[in-house]
Amino acid sequence: MTIQEFFQEHPVCAVAFSGGVDSAVLLSAAAAYAKRTAAYFVKTPFQPDFELADARETARRLAVPLTVLEFDILSVPEVAANPADRCYYCKRALFTRLLEAAEADGFPLVLDGGNASDDASDRPGMRALRELGVRSPLRECGVTKAEVRRLARAAGLPVWDKPSYACLATRVPAGTAITRRDLDRIARGEALLASLGLSDFRLRLRGEDALLQVREEQFDLALRLLPALRERLAEDFRNILLDETPRVSRET
Repeated sequence: MTIQEFFQEHPVCAVAFSGGVDSAVLLSAAAAYAKRTAAYFVKTPFQPDFELADARETARRLAVPLTVLEFDILSVPEVAANPADRCYYCKRALFTRLLEAAEADGFPLVLDGGNASDDASDRPGMRALRELGVRSPLRECGVTKAEVRRLARAAGLPVWDKPSYACLATRVPAGTAITRRDLDRIARGEALLASLGLSDFRLRLRGEDALLQVREEQFDLALRLLPALRERLAEDFRNILLDETPRVSRET
């Protein structure tokens, strides 16, 4: 089945829109092939502000209405406790909220941007989507991450080269309760790192310290920036360490 054929079979559908490249390509296809569609962005403390800004800009370019749903994900005890399968509880809570809003707006089906390169065995959140009846057309139609990038660039989507971005909760070790304070200080740290020229990095919480993970080609830059980072983020982190093992992207 092709993407176009999928939307011919499901002409009225809503897109769970994160602001990333996968859901942007999916939304672009829905705008082109569906008879009626809309985008829904669930705003939680797990997302930095730039994700919503990217979502608004892409939806504007595609002329697709975007609904922003505010949700305090830390109010879900199983999520705040941060067990190893936190993503399952998080996805189930977020998509339950999104499905309710979409159904109220007349959309019988909700889609997410999972692609064929995603490893379902490594992502407990996918189990929640299956249980809720959320479909993933890119994955079902065999569209890989590399193809997603190609399609996004061909369509002129502004996020075509945006690095894959996991939510801020992934920076907190499993088993460590997630707090708003920790999310805020991680977000501030990563915003500073991006402003200094780093990309596709992670700033992971290690108690009152942080571990910076960067790709091999940016290791020297990160090393040079480390003294300034420690000084400018001293109120948020006791120390910032640079992981000697280069970060490897999950994209295939």
